[in-house]
Amino acid sequence: MAAAPGVARSRFVVVGGGIAGVTCAEKLAMEFPSEDIFLMTTSPVIKAVTNFKQVSKTLEEFDVEEQPSSLLEKRYPNIKVIQSGVKQLKSDEHKIFTEDGKEYMYEKLCLCAGAKPKLIFEGNPYVLGIRDTDSAQAFQKNLAQSERIVVVGNGGIALELVYEIHGCEVIWAIKDKAIGNTFFDAGAAEFLIPKLTAEKRETPIECKRTKYTMEGSEEKERRRAASDKLGSALGPDWHEGLCLKGTKEFSHKVHIETLCEVKKIYLQQEFIQLQRTSLTFPKEEKNVEPDEVLWPVYVELTNGKIYGCDFIVSATGVVPNVKPFLDGNNFAVGEDGGLNVDKHMHTSLPDIYAAGDICTASWEPSPVWHQVVVLGKYNAQGLGLDHELMLRCTKGQEYVKVVMQNGRMMGAVLIGETDLEETFENLILNQMDLSAYGEDLLNPDIDIEDYFD
Repeated sequence: MAAAPGVARSRFVVVGGGIAGVTCAEKLAMEFPSEDIFLMTTSPVIKAVTNFKQVSKTLEEFDVEEQPSSLLEKRYPNIKVIQSGVKQLKSDEHKIFTEDGKEYMYEKLCLCAGAKPKLIFEGNPYVLGIRDTDSAQAFQKNLAQSERIVVVGNGGIALELVYEIHGCEVIWAIKDKAIGNTFFDAGAAEFLIPKLTAEKRETPIECKRTKYTMEGSEEKERRRAASDKLGSALGPDWHEGLCLKGTKEFSHKVHIETLCEVKKIYLQQEFIQLQRTSLTFPKEEKNVEPDEVLWPVYVELTNGKIYGCDFIVSATGVVPNVKPFLDGNNFAVGEDGGLNVDKHMHTSLPDIYAAGDICTASWEPSPVWHQVVVLGKYNAQGLGLDHELMLRCTKGQEYVKVVMQNGRMMGAVLIGETDLEETFENLILNQMDLSAYGEDLLNPDIDIEDYFD
């Protein structure tokens, strides 16, 4: 395939400088050392996976470092980083057009452009989304000057955010009955609530999951200003290295509003005007101190309550960044708007693949697989009434729940230092008949790991 004059050509083009894109480019660079790999990203920094370790059959452990793209090019001489966003894709011509006016031809294309925050209100200066390291740094800066914030959302970032913040009052608005229902059941939520509302912070335990490190310098701040607003996903432990402290001396002060969403946001002057028109606003809960000062912004919830705060965190998920690629291309997309991919990460169009938050798995998953950070069908998803639950809970220390069906483990929720992750993962994957063990499966006096080593 010959390229027209002025059009660069590469056998492999990867779009996106996050973990998915960089890992894809690195793999291609190793497998095809004689081929040039084009990696397109709007950011001058990329996310590189380091210290990779296979913990078990399906669990992996690794660090993610944010690095200048020049380091990637130094490690892999056949990778060429193109710092520009994608303006248009013409899949029938195997062409990519970038925002800086250049054209690139490819044989194989992998789209790893990630996602963007799904903000509750676009364009409001007091609504902050947390999606990548840039927005996390902006959040830290705003929090340092705040006395009260409102957090909206019930996903992973919201959970960790509410727990990690200290020195600032948090009003947490969720649309569900219990916190964290994406990740665990109502019982686990009740187990965790005392930790969220405890006045005194516990000594943090060593993190066993993926860690993200960020370099710090004035040069980096300068680069951040010009970086991609979409950014790369933070993943777990995004808060490590950040000082999530407000202006107050207390530790945790969390008030949870359930079964509600944000109805409207008022700026300070709008709120003052509403008060002057003699509108009656509901009183706040008795365990929330009445406002004695004017706040920069006010949030009205669908349950009728109104809270003033310094700013609002919209932790309400993301939207796949497919917009630059859909126009003129007949991609099949999933319910969440992501590009449908098969088991080989192939999209519906020839020679185009996708990975990361931009895509949606369209294959039939394993009977014991579910996309969350817990194990298997942790909440009996799809099992109907034909299942039973086993529970072990020590207040303030651990919460262990397993889902059993026909004597086989189908899922589990593990909170605390249980050391059962690998054992339970194997039991779910191999579907061993555990009927003979009965309730001893969760007996704290029996070292269940010894049975199945």
